[in-house]
Amino acid sequence: MVWNILLNVIVIIIGLVILYMLAIMPRVFHCPDTALFKKVYFAHRGLHDNAGEAPENSMAAFRKAVEAGFGMELDVHVTRDGVPVIFHDFKLERICGVEGKIEEYTYEELQRFTLCHSQEKIPRFEDLLAMVQGRVPLIVEIKSESVDVSSCKKIDELLRAYEGAYCIESFNPMVLWWFRRNHNDVVRGQLSSNFRKDGGYTHVMYFFMTHLLLNFLTKPDFIAYNHKFYKEPGRRICQKLYRRPAAAWTIQNQKDLEAMRGDFDVFIFDSFCPLTTK
Repeated sequence: MVWNILLNVIVIIIGLVILYMLAIMPRVFHCPDTALFKKVYFAHRGLHDNAGEAPENSMAAFRKAVEAGFGMELDVHVTRDGVPVIFHDFKLERICGVEGKIEEYTYEELQRFTLCHSQEKIPRFEDLLAMVQGRVPLIVEIKSESVDVSSCKKIDELLRAYEGAYCIESFNPMVLWWFRRNHNDVVRGQLSSNFRKDGGYTHVMYFFMTHLLLNFLTKPDFIAYNHKFYKEPGRRICQKLYRRPAAAWTIQNQKDLEAMRGDFDVFIFDSFCPLTTK
């Protein structure tokens, strides 16, 4: 009787381990090439200074990053009238000092506002692509708060016409699912963090995101994880066992960058300039 119980427990444990490994499995077959993204460092929201004339996600910050030879990570929303624009927060208050969300304004209405203490305006994603012209690779974070990710279509239309190197990423697994179904060739990344330690599980979805349990659905090509929680088992399994690239966000000094080299392949930096490009 005891041996039967023990055997059943062992079988259950093995079954749960197999299910877990299948749940977190990223794309491992017919993967697009990600080598280019490992060759440069990526400036978080451009090479910016929110106290100066090149605030985050501004054209001035992006020009500085291109001139310095850095790749760029940037954030894309879609306005009320369907224009993809570059802005990080869902709310305008921190950067523009006004109430409301990006999606509540048209593009023309947003042009009334300036970024931080500068004269820079919220840029169109299309204008950023025209300026970069493939000179550096881009990590495009698509912002979405809900399961409605129809805005991906507008962003994808611009990316299909762009000839430079880029990948997309998002915290929202539904964004990755949209690209898997509609533009599977695009390199896509799952953004995540240990939400239990970084603010707590405010929604059951944050548990799934922390442990990457929706990878079986979205099949990401890389995992972009908060570097402070680099020991998270799911993240390490995706990198070490499934051999998919790991991107660190967001490194804020040279010491941390050097310390994380053995645990990440791609580095997104902020608040300092890495001593050298890769």
